[in-house]
Amino acid sequence: MVIAAAMTLVVAACAGRPTGVLFPVAAVETGGSTVELLVATTRAPSSVPGELFSGDRSTRLSLTDITVSIPPPGIHQPGRVEWPKRLPPDPSKEFAALEITPLTTKEEVRNWAQAHRRPNGRVLLFVHGFNNRYEDAVFRFAQIVNDSQADVTPILFTWPSSASVFGYNYDRESTNYSRDALEEVLQIIARQPGVTEVTVLAHSMGTWLVMESLRQMAIRDGRVAPKITNVVLASPDIDVDVFARQWIELGPEKPQFTVFVSQDDGALALSRRLAGNVDRLGQINPNAEPYRSAISRAGLSVIDLTALNDRNDALNHSKFAASPEVVRAIGSRLVAGQTITDSEIGIGDHIGSVVASAAQTVGSGAALALTAPIALIDPKTRRNIPDRFDHFSRSFTGTFGAVERTAKTATDPVTEPLKKAAGAPQ
Repeated sequence: MVIAAAMTLVVAACAGRPTGVLFPVAAVETGGSTVELLVATTRAPSSVPGELFSGDRSTRLSLTDITVSIPPPGIHQPGRVEWPKRLPPDPSKEFAALEITPLTTKEEVRNWAQAHRRPNGRVLLFVHGFNNRYEDAVFRFAQIVNDSQADVTPILFTWPSSASVFGYNYDRESTNYSRDALEEVLQIIARQPGVTEVTVLAHSMGTWLVMESLRQMAIRDGRVAPKITNVVLASPDIDVDVFARQWIELGPEKPQFTVFVSQDDGALALSRRLAGNVDRLGQINPNAEPYRSAISRAGLSVIDLTALNDRNDALNHSKFAASPEVVRAIGSRLVAGQTITDSEIGIGDHIGSVVASAAQTVGSGAALALTAPIALIDPKTRRNIPDRFDHFSRSFTGTFGAVERTAKTATDPVTEPLKKAAGAPQ
């Protein structure tokens, strides 16, 4: 019942919204703004008018130049996407596509990159999460770029999603299917002479795709491309043990990482249930040990958004994009390679303000609150609750502790064989 109720909330949130909204409409003077995106996708083209790409997988990487119209201030609320209520969209009140241009040759791609290069040379690449249509990702990223006021070249990578709350496994496999393509896109961006810094922003299941692509790059080339300087993981749907392993395999020369977490994330609570009650990175309490010490040793910046409330997101899974303060911080601070704290985005001086014993009590209580309803219907979960806390504490501390040991040795027993198999530089 818990899972069914949460899925009902997701379905209800999308009810009444028209699909196939990517029909180009005539540009009119509305007092609003526009965002022009380069969209890369491993989705298959769609035959449905206004959809452009479906949730099916394609062996070919497709690139499209899309200009999105944002309603004027006062109509557009920061953190929101004003979805069309009917077709065609009304640009004075709703998000709308103004121009859609497929890029089919290398010359067209080079011309786009040259025309949209920022003086500072910064690029922001966004990877969406679970249960997203192509148009969902396009409009959400346009909103992030607009609201953050980031001075960047915006690029979206969208992978094949079934756009269904029941398609979790298909979506997870689609991220694996898209690893090579995302790595290729990142390598191409990093090789451009006018690019100085690349920030990668990923949400939910998209964080798995990003970590796997960066891991592949590090194994293949010996390190992540130096121009990829910042990685922001929002509500990461990643097993915490696996993330620690991925982190080590990125090597000693890593980008700066910022992780947004929230202990009341209902979507990650469902993911945890589907993953056999394995903890997700996006739900940890960074104030509680062993996380506080492990995070400090690894050099991660972790921002706890639990105190933020989003009345438009019943599952509390998209706080990073719905909060004007967080989005502005992404644009003004994180893209520039600066760190932020939760006090700087308007949610109080929380991190570091709680003593360890109290923090651990709060962290355990939050996790148990999420697990308890599931335990009522799953005997295995009831048996595993105490063991999961002990396991999480040991594995997180032990695996991240290996970061320090790996940095002190010339070879790593896990990564070196993989590098040799991939023919990467030693």
